[in-house]
Amino acid sequence: MLTSDQNVLLTQTGPETPMGRLFRRYWFPALLAEELPEADCPPVRVQLLGEKLIAFRDTSGRLGLLDEFCAHRTASLYFGRNEENGLRCAYHGWKYDVEGNLTDMPSEPEDSKFRCRIKQKSYPLVERGGVLWAYMGPADKMPELPELEWALLGDGQRFISKRLQETNYLQAMEGGIDSSHVSFAHRFNLDDDPMHSGTAGNEYIKADTRPKFEVAESDGGLLIGARRNANEEEFYWRITQWIMPFYTIIPPFGTHNPMGGHAWVPIDDTTCWAWSWNYHPTRDLREDELQQMRNGDGIHAKYIPGTYRTLANKDNDYLMDRQAQKQKKTFSGIEGIAAQDFSLQESMGEIADRTKERLGTSDAAIILARRRLLAALDSMEDDVLPGLDTADQRVRSTSVLLPKDVPFHEGAQQAIQVVPGTDFVSI
Repeated sequence: MLTSDQNVLLTQTGPETPMGRLFRRYWFPALLAEELPEADCPPVRVQLLGEKLIAFRDTSGRLGLLDEFCAHRTASLYFGRNEENGLRCAYHGWKYDVEGNLTDMPSEPEDSKFRCRIKQKSYPLVERGGVLWAYMGPADKMPELPELEWALLGDGQRFISKRLQETNYLQAMEGGIDSSHVSFAHRFNLDDDPMHSGTAGNEYIKADTRPKFEVAESDGGLLIGARRNANEEEFYWRITQWIMPFYTIIPPFGTHNPMGGHAWVPIDDTTCWAWSWNYHPTRDLREDELQQMRNGDGIHAKYIPGTYRTLANKDNDYLMDRQAQKQKKTFSGIEGIAAQDFSLQESMGEIADRTKERLGTSDAAIILARRRLLAALDSMEDDVLPGLDTADQRVRSTSVLLPKDVPFHEGAQQAIQVVPGTDFVSI
């Protein structure tokens, strides 16, 4: 259980907050590349870590991420003209390049030196793996670009989505590292979900609803082992990677299914972007798999058309069907693995009051992740932060059978390392 002060410390991510400064030391997903599809396309509003920003792709294809409000009279640059390698404010014509330099000030005398003294706040924005990544920290502390496995694969080997989640990032992320809920929240859908059905791991989960948890620190964050009984000699282990500050890799079900992962990027203190991706390290995704993902199956979700808000949302009680719940078609009456998760997370309120929690043994990963985040605040000034080194990111999750006397983090050591061009290990 956290104190009220600790809860505030972990959940506030604005520019002047400790956790906000920590998150700004990492690259993180800001936009799908498809949101800025071509040179001189319309700019896009994006809010990250409490800052309102504008993203654009200029005439030469360079990416810019600027403070949304013009330095002149604070009109929104969303209404600006994206042309001739810059974004021009529609109010008085001030024009900025992707680095925030003021390149034209037509409302001032031609010989004025005024524009040399003005620079719009800007952040690096880089495309990799179908995602536009932002870095909002000190320039002299900028780490290398992320090397999460899916981001380095060919376009055909991955599918990426994002959705608006109407909660603080922390309770969304904690849901991602909570393996014990799978046996209940998703209980009646494991057989028909395409990522679970037909696998031995699915049967182990249904047979043993009381997993035992062991958690080990890794260089990048945590290794979270959920242990279930398999047979007299072996345990079935589902081993989740949590990589600082808010990434997870989901243990796969069988080798015929793609792998999956998430990131939970704060928009502000009461909303976040929930990113989801499926990928396969050795083949392109099949059309039937892609169609399921586009339809919002598995870890993805159905949208209100033209938005990234989910069709099932708090305004319609997530389209809950009490009859389906009664008939055991779904455990909670809500359709879809993703919606089953975010509906319960949003039911906790925009920012969960963790002073009221009563945590048990199955919450070990949540407890240690909080400690890891709080400890990172103390080490931030020493530039020793887990998850910054690209070697910390080149890891996999796995599901394996291990002899009962073998520690999970030792027995799975080879399975959790990324070896390019090799398949993953899964049951």
